[in-house]
Amino acid sequence: MEAIVFIPGLLCTEILYAPQIVAFADRPLMVANHRQHDTIEAIAASILEKAPDRFALAGLSMGGYIAMEIMRVAPERVTRLALLDTNPRPDAPEQTERREFLIRMTEQKGFNKVPHLLYPGFVHKNRENDEELKSVVVEMAQETGPEAFIRQTRAIISRIDSRPGLSSITCPTLVLVGEGDTLTPPELAREMHQLIPDSRLAVIGNCGHLSTLEAPEAVTAELKSWMGSTNAHSAR
Repeated sequence: MEAIVFIPGLLCTEILYAPQIVAFADRPLMVANHRQHDTIEAIAASILEKAPDRFALAGLSMGGYIAMEIMRVAPERVTRLALLDTNPRPDAPEQTERREFLIRMTEQKGFNKVPHLLYPGFVHKNRENDEELKSVVVEMAQETGPEAFIRQTRAIISRIDSRPGLSSITCPTLVLVGEGDTLTPPELAREMHQLIPDSRLAVIGNCGHLSTLEAPEAVTAELKSWMGSTNAHSAR
């Protein structure tokens, strides 16, 4: 049975995909470790060393950056691709500036405040006061820890522009985004959808950046449809 490799986002763990792990428990699953290296290229290489020979690949946010790198270097190993709430573009100067501020803050004042500062951007505006969801996000961040956060952030800052390679993707591809995602907004998903031949675009209503946790049923339904598609044409 076709295996799935899930790649989490910044400061996220396997908990990010908990609803989907349950939904796809009948097939081989791997949640990638993206905490040990400080470049997207090195993280992708590490994942490819541990992944099955052939696999379906799903990445959210930073996980999408890594997934696009895997498609660049080893497309023959990927049977289908899901890019969730992610961005094909390199870091913009204002994004890099904020990331470097958070690195300095972590190094000089500690990490405890960082997840709380990031949380409002991670979710739909109507979930900003959702304490249950916030506790899950903070738990994932604390498990990731400050050293891995700094490595991940440096990897994100140095990522390349993935847009030039998207037109060469031929496997069934799902591009999904929460309609209220302010970090990687729907216009970026539409850009990827337009660049990837025969891809499917799904915009999830009443949902922000962490779509797999915010709208698990809708996202899982889209992923089940994606796993059922048999070729690039049928994923349209």
